[in-house]
Amino acid sequence: MIGTPVDEHLNPDPEAVPNAVISLLDVLKDGQHLVLRSTVYPGVTKLVEKVIANSGRKIDVSFCAERIAEGKAVEELIALPQIISARTPEAVERAKNLFGCLTQNVIVVSPEEAELAKLFTNTWRYIKFAAANQLYTIANDFGVDFERVRHAITHDYPRAADMPGAGFAAGPCLFKDTMQLAAFNNNNFTLGHSSMMINEGLPLYLVSRLEKNYDLSKMTIGILGMAFKAESDDIRSSLSYKLKRILRFKAESVLCADSLVHDDASLVSEDELLKQVDLVVIGAPHRRYASLKISQPVIDIWNIRKQGVLI
Repeated sequence: MIGTPVDEHLNPDPEAVPNAVISLLDVLKDGQHLVLRSTVYPGVTKLVEKVIANSGRKIDVSFCAERIAEGKAVEELIALPQIISARTPEAVERAKNLFGCLTQNVIVVSPEEAELAKLFTNTWRYIKFAAANQLYTIANDFGVDFERVRHAITHDYPRAADMPGAGFAAGPCLFKDTMQLAAFNNNNFTLGHSSMMINEGLPLYLVSRLEKNYDLSKMTIGILGMAFKAESDDIRSSLSYKLKRILRFKAESVLCADSLVHDDASLVSEDELLKQVDLVVIGAPHRRYASLKISQPVIDIWNIRKQGVLI
């Protein structure tokens, strides 16, 4: 799978997808239907169409934005509306026939509209998580449990029903796509950049709060959950690793565990972690942590253990 990557300077590479298509020209044939699904920088569909046109091949190109959540692909491929787009009526019809096998709920837009729809979707979610995280820090600094406030706001109040709780907003899509949108708008995206600073700054904030209550330099800290989200084994862009780096500088030592993650040899078992650490931080809210027996103090900004989120 090839999307539009963002480099270490937060600049997107709009040539990644067109270059991938160029590398496939030897196997592409007339009459085929090329469907782009991954997030692309606005205008990339047009670049791909140009690559195909310059090759002399007669291939229909569609951009049909994929919007499923990781871990819910089978369910959401059928349950969610499918956004499809193409430049010609023939390509639109082929896309409708293809995705009509999954659902009759198909939304037809232009390629540029579809590209923005995908970016706007992920950016909107990233901003919502940032708003919740900012409100969390405000409440926490005031000595108030944000989760109790959020419950009071959302209980039987539909206009605030979608207010998320606090937590690490990470993974391979939301941050990257927000930065793509910022670059597309000539970096004139204050809301997006502010959201990045709030979400990416949350591990630093947690450690600063811990330092006010504990002498971290004499403690072994355990992080439970290293995936970027609950019930996942995906550690890409996980903020648990950012938290680990900060704590390694501040604490005497840091141990990490995640029974779902199998591609990090530095992880220890949950039993080993709980035997050695002085304090536990929930990095990813896997369901099993809700009832896991932990005798040490637990920092749980997700409220997976239903003990509140005040630090």
